[in-house]
Amino acid sequence: MTPVKMDRVCIVMMSAVGDAVHVLPVLTALKRHHPAMHVTWVLQPGPATLVRGHPLVDDIILFDRSAGVKGFLDIRRELSTRRFDLVINLQVYIKAGIITSFVNAPVKLGFDRARARDFNWLFTTHRIPPHAMQHVQDQYLEFTDWLGVPKEPVEWGLGPWESERAWQHEFFAPIERPVVPIVVATSKAEKDWLPERWAEVCDVLYADFGLQPVLVGGRSSREETAEQVIRARATHKPISALGSGLRKLVSIFDGAALVLSPDTGPLHISVALNRPVVSLIGYSNPKRVGPYGKFRDLMIDAYGDPGEDYPISMENRTGRLPLITVQQVLDKVERWRTNYANAPIR
Repeated sequence: MTPVKMDRVCIVMMSAVGDAVHVLPVLTALKRHHPAMHVTWVLQPGPATLVRGHPLVDDIILFDRSAGVKGFLDIRRELSTRRFDLVINLQVYIKAGIITSFVNAPVKLGFDRARARDFNWLFTTHRIPPHAMQHVQDQYLEFTDWLGVPKEPVEWGLGPWESERAWQHEFFAPIERPVVPIVVATSKAEKDWLPERWAEVCDVLYADFGLQPVLVGGRSSREETAEQVIRARATHKPISALGSGLRKLVSIFDGAALVLSPDTGPLHISVALNRPVVSLIGYSNPKRVGPYGKFRDLMIDAYGDPGEDYPISMENRTGRLPLITVQQVLDKVERWRTNYANAPIR
């Protein structure tokens, strides 16, 4: 490949929290290779709250997809006054292609034609080579390979920031037991586990494992309904931290002994923070979106049937989460107690 100037880089990856987490090792590798690089990241407001304040993110441009055409016009106007050496389009949908077309850069790097959906390859000048499907994190790190940037060690640098330590201390101070956050719901109902089963798990975590369950997530109607069911059914009422926001979630996870999560962004936040996580996955292919590089032994795979050697793919399967039993979750918590509970946090 021809060497690419990388003094000013724009990253286009806008939507999902989990994807934003997966971008961070790419960002870390780029900055490690070229510390003077100025990085601008185009993000939607939700995931922007997670990475705002990251020491390696120099600038964030917000894209308000909910504003419709106005959102595209606003970001075109914002980008029109800027010049970049390189734009990295890590998203394969039409909205990312349109925004990439707005960026003034001689090199616009995206996915190969086979993986770029919605004719996204038309909006880029250069493309990474075709590659068999793999974990999303490894897929993003293909961009560092193309740029000739060493990707190891894979680092996220997600915090907590020093300014967040006071809140973290205040949150944990009154809690007398090791904390286990439970992510009660996701952006898709098909990824959610049954709240009445979370209630059963909460009681065993408290009574048999000596842990303090803490419910985490947003304040959507499904999350609030799950919170109500869990707290109504559980004998040992879990603490609720719903609606705390993504940065406070980082602080909670950072101080936790164990995290329990279905397939959603907080699962990847937990991995980035090196916190053990029991993951419940059935809707999405866990070979593609499961915990990256660690804690796979704590994963419950309901995507495949017992003994099924399914290929890695983007196919989703519905109706799988109810197949996961309370006992399966508790068995993974027991494995955590055996293999991780007494290990150093870092």
